[in-house]
Amino acid sequence: MPADLLLLVVGAAVAGLVQGLSGFAFSMVAMSFWAWGLDPKLASVMAVFGSLSGQVVAAVSTGRRFRVDAIGPYLAGGLIGIPVGVFVLPCLNPDAFKLGLGLVLVIWCPLMLVSSRLPAITAGGRIADGLAGAAGGFMGGIGGLTGVIPTLWSTLRGLEKEHQRAIIQSFNLVTLSVTMLVYLATGLVSKEMLPLLPVVFLALLFPVLLGIRLYSRLSQVMFRKMVLVVLMLSGVAMLMALR
Repeated sequence: MPADLLLLVVGAAVAGLVQGLSGFAFSMVAMSFWAWGLDPKLASVMAVFGSLSGQVVAAVSTGRRFRVDAIGPYLAGGLIGIPVGVFVLPCLNPDAFKLGLGLVLVIWCPLMLVSSRLPAITAGGRIADGLAGAAGGFMGGIGGLTGVIPTLWSTLRGLEKEHQRAIIQSFNLVTLSVTMLVYLATGLVSKEMLPLLPVVFLALLFPVLLGIRLYSRLSQVMFRKMVLVVLMLSGVAMLMALR
């Protein structure tokens, strides 16, 4: 198996397991692998497709209800942010891409680790939720990272974990679907990428299902901490890989 194909499969499998456990973070985990050897445009398309596939598998296997009322402000902002992110994507420099993603990981993950000790933020209302959604849509447009800012924001809001998980999964499902459609419409998904889509799907399928099963049995708090530590270390490694 070629090294780049092996990297694609391993990244998708590990990211699928994390997504099954946490309900998000496929793109962040996958990118921490793929940024080492894949072209940023290819990695972005595979990340969006993998994230969307994992969300669909989770929705079907768990039967979680779609939270239209709760995700309204997030979704309105997300639909504005997606085309902006897609517009920026072709202009990305590989090293700048690694730097930006690495900084997101090493800054965001420690914040999430300590967020349980921070007072809940009640200001801003639906407008603040919409801005968090717009940031999520923008990051989704450049690589499927839709859940980063909305997850952090909803955690800082002090939402109960199951409520938060339902909101983020619903938000991700819609925004990732729109992002993938925009990628297809704008030609970002090339003919050369098409054979890799089923490879990514098969690589993530069983890890996602395993992650969902483990999530139902083990402490969500412990897995949340483990995932964030792994992501933080991945960000550090990515920054160290910069030329």
